Amino acid sequence: MMKYIILIAFLASFGSIVCGFLLEVEYSQKLIGFGVLGLAVVVFPLFSYHRWKDKNVKDYMLTRENLDKMRENQKEKKY
Repeated sequence: MMKYIILIAFLASFGSIVCGFLLEVEYSQKLIGFGVLGLAVVVFPLFSYHRWKDKNVKDYMLTRENLDKMRENQKEKKY
């Protein structure tokens, strides 16, 4: 369900940007602005939340344990 909401919001924002460039109306700059604002404020945060909601953030942080694991993996790959 979230995937479709993100897709609809993306298409609406992108469509607003394209209409702002193609249509020659007095509010075309506002269409472009609202499209960019929609991408930055709505689409990107929703997409980020959707992709990270089931992930463990500690797996991606540079902690002492993760650095040691990376060093061990590098040593194993060299031999």
